[in-house]
Amino acid sequence: MTEMTTGARIVEIARGWIGTPYHHQASRKGVGADCLGLVRGIYRDVMGRDADVTANYTRDWAEASGVETMLAGASSHLDQIDVRDMRPGDVIVFRLRHGCVAKHAAIVATPETMIHAMEGCTVSEVALSPWWRRRIAGAFRFPQSINGA
Repeated sequence: MTEMTTGARIVEIARGWIGTPYHHQASRKGVGADCLGLVRGIYRDVMGRDADVTANYTRDWAEASGVETMLAGASSHLDQIDVRDMRPGDVIVFRLRHGCVAKHAAIVATPETMIHAMEGCTVSEVALSPWWRRRIAGAFRFPQSINGA
C-alpha cells in the first residue's frame, strides 16, 4: 500500500467524523470529540488499537508546567516529519499563541484544508489558512505499518 493511499484512507476516516459535536476529552465519532479525541479516534481506526491512555486533562492542561505534552505524545505514536513535507493524512499540531505550549491538533485533508475539532463547533473541514500555518509547531505521519491499510 502506498503512502498516497494511506493518506487518502486517513482523510476518508477523518471526514467520517465531520459533524461530530465538540466535547472536551471525548473521542467518539458522532457523539463527541475534542481535537485530541479526533486524532485519537482516527489513530484507533487506522492502527486497530488505542494510543496510550490519555490522563484527564483540563483546557489549560499544559500551560502551567510549560511541558510540550501534545508534541511529545504525537512523537511517541507517529513519525515526525518536516512541516514542508506535509500531505493529506498527516497530523499537525499547533501553538495557538507565541511562547505558549502546543495544544491543538488537526488532520491535513488537502494541501489547502484541515479537519479539526474546536470548542463551540462540530468537527469541520476548514481552510489551512496563513493564520493556522504560522502556528504549526510540528507535523507527523502515521507509521507505514498501519493495520488494514
